[in-house]
Amino acid sequence: RRARDVREQLEGLMERIEVDITSTEGDYIPIRKAITAGFFYHTARLTRSGYKTVKHQQTVYIHPNSSLFEEQPRWLIYHELVFTTKEFMRQVIEIDSTWLLEVAPHYYKAKELEDASTKKLPKKMGKTREELG
Repeated sequence: RRARDVREQLEGLMERIEVDITSTEGDYIPIRKAITAGFFYHTARLTRSGYKTVKHQQTVYIHPNSSLFEEQPRWLIYHELVFTTKEFMRQVIEIDSTWLLEVAPHYYKAKELEDASTKKLPKKMGKTREELG
């Protein structure tokens, strides 16, 4: 219900300023870039020792209930960190690190975003959902 109300409100605003409403037909990159623009300071990258936040090098983990739990993308944006047994990232999306320089050049420098793609990354971080029970 709330999502529908927000959508109708946005449609009304776009009509008022005469902007065409178009669908991306399954192209989610613009949406993920928009989320990256809003949460650029909540970025983590996969390193040899697991996920680390980019600015503070804090060790974090994808929450086991996440659809990306077993995927392990190299770069993530997260909505919140929740501490239970570990510091878990919740509501995560995969991003491209180059987007960070596009949306937040005032916050990130190219050097700190260099992708260590030549370095070998771990095959599996932690336990699978089945192993967790």
